[in-house]
Amino acid sequence: MFKLRIKEFAAARGWTLKEVSERSALPYSTVATYANSPGMTMVNLISVLKLARVFGVSIEDLMEVVEEN
Repeated sequence: MFKLRIKEFAAARGWTLKEVSERSALPYSTVATYANSPGMTMVNLISVLKLARVFGVSIEDLMEVVEEN
């Protein structure tokens, strides 16, 4: 499982999730779901690529592996 470090990168830039949504042209619901999920197994790769581009990081930097319980 993995989580996306959206909140971390947004906070470093002083952005809200709404601003991330607007900058990435992704629905707010998608950004919020990805940002608030403690762990996911699947995401839309195009959405993750858009988020990585907005933050100026690689997909690998945006993703954090989390352990399954």
